[in-house]
Amino acid sequence: MFIGHYSVAFAVRTERNQIPLWVLFVAVQLLDLLWAPFVFLGLEKVRIVLGIAATNPLDLYMGYTHSLVGALVWSALAAFVYKLVRGARASRSAALIIALAVFSHWILDLIVHRRDLAIYDDTLKVGFGLLNYKGAEFAMEIALLVVGIAVYLKRNVIKSAGRKIGIGVFGVVLILVQTQTTFCGRPLSSNRIVAITTLFAAIAFVLEKQRRSH
Repeated sequence: MFIGHYSVAFAVRTERNQIPLWVLFVAVQLLDLLWAPFVFLGLEKVRIVLGIAATNPLDLYMGYTHSLVGALVWSALAAFVYKLVRGARASRSAALIIALAVFSHWILDLIVHRRDLAIYDDTLKVGFGLLNYKGAEFAMEIALLVVGIAVYLKRNVIKSAGRKIGIGVFGVVLILVQTQTTFCGRPLSSNRIVAITTLFAAIAFVLEKQRRSH
């Protein structure tokens, strides 16, 4: 699961909660962003095992970032940090949305991962294994993204035709990235995930800045 995570960011952003889209982009990928330094420090491990799954050949130990307990802890911490940084501008419901956005990563990973998501540490691993069905997993990612963008366009006031076009183009770029990742490219390393996620968050920031300027 990669671009499918962004569907949640698009879907939960509303004029009422006023959470910046780029913040939600970071939230839904926070577990993967944390995974990168944890791998670098040797706290979590990854190796390539060809044939381990149809779409993703990575054999993973992610007990600190992608276990159920770990995901719940990071979700709570993200909500706390968001509330702390935003202060009075952040409602309790907005902080809860941040927590749910972070935790949505684990839920979506549960659907697609093989049994490599631990309940805690390296214990009681779960996963429904959709990654073993390349076409179905790809279709799910695209469907989630399209629905998320559609909900975003419906729930947010967008008067600028240029911004609507920009969001549409961004959606196409996300689909192209997923297509390349699924059918043409090597698996996403921790460093590539950080780079791509940072780029996508920057694009989301620019799109919302365009909204404020109109």
